[in-house]
Amino acid sequence: PLLKDAANFVGRLASHKAKILFVGTKRAAQDVVKEQAERCGMPYVNHRWLGGMLTNYKTVRQSIIRLKELKKMQQDGSFEGMIKKEALMLERELEKLERSLGGIQDMGGLPDALFVVDVGFEHIAIQEARRLRIPVVGVVDTNNDPDGLDYMIPANDDSMRAVQLYVRCMADAILNAKQSQTTASAKSDSDFVEASSNDKAAE
Repeated sequence: PLLKDAANFVGRLASHKAKILFVGTKRAAQDVVKEQAERCGMPYVNHRWLGGMLTNYKTVRQSIIRLKELKKMQQDGSFEGMIKKEALMLERELEKLERSLGGIQDMGGLPDALFVVDVGFEHIAIQEARRLRIPVVGVVDTNNDPDGLDYMIPANDDSMRAVQLYVRCMADAILNAKQSQTTASAKSDSDFVEASSNDKAAE
């Protein structure tokens, strides 16, 4: 039931075009967090959580602008016209920014909720979310404190299979909500077309 409650909450948010930030920086979670967040079109952090990522978002935004600048330079061939040493330094800077911020570069502002894979490991992220009153859904192991969570999923967060299951479950809830929304808006569009053609026929 707790997993279902969490999935329903995340689905409700997604149906209102909300942004849910996936957080899993522990080795067991990194790949699946990236893969599932990308699958459902949500932002993610799967390497070290940088202090202030939420509470100091203005500074983070500047770094995201820099990341996008460097990516553009790499794509348009600007690096190739530089001195090798300079190009190498910029490539290293790009790699570092991509690793830390690549998953949130299109977030466009603070998220509406956090989905955290390991509550004990990601305590800084949870503290920042609490300070900003951003709701948190978290996977809680028996040795972790569930305080500060709005929705908890009790689990063994060291089990690779369990981690994959919960992350996939959240991504599915988001995709299902987005799909229902698309179907509903398509239906309302067709109702509108039908109504307006009926009006024309009445004229």
